[in-house]
Amino acid sequence: MSGIKPNEIYTTEEAQDFLKVSESTIKRFLKKGIIKAHKVGGRYRIWGSEILRLVSPEAESKVYKVYKKVREKTKRTIEEW
Repeated sequence: MSGIKPNEIYTTEEAQDFLKVSESTIKRFLKKGIIKAHKVGGRYRIWGSEILRLVSPEAESKVYKVYKKVREKTKRTIEEW
């Protein structure tokens, strides 16, 4: 497969290949709304832009900010014990 095209529609299997994740991980992403998809004929279809959004550097920086916030809160809670 070549690169991900933002205006193309992909199946969950194709998204798995692009993201290098398991079937259960894709299902979890869909269930939790991490990847937005549309159900067509009982199967999910995912826009390429959604896959690109997930692997973008902006998404990574947002995740790091949340991680840092949780880590600091955990440290404070442990120190209070």
